[in-house]
Amino acid sequence: MKVITSREFNQDVSAAKRFARTEPVFITDRGKPTHVLMSIASFRAFSGERESIVDALAAAEPFDLDLEPGGW
Repeated sequence: MKVITSREFNQDVSAAKRFARTEPVFITDRGKPTHVLMSIASFRAFSGERESIVDALAAAEPFDLDLEPGGW
């Protein structure tokens, strides 16, 4: 578990996101935890939520269709 201050978070959001890929990041305000940043995969595992078909289709690799007129 990584703990960062809200000031550190505001100064380097990218670093917080990198940390959150591997473990939850607790963000503190005046020394008290106020938020938790985690990857979507970690959140889904924590909440028991499964990937929806919409998420799966959105993540699918694009592909080209070679549709020639009369080529069916």
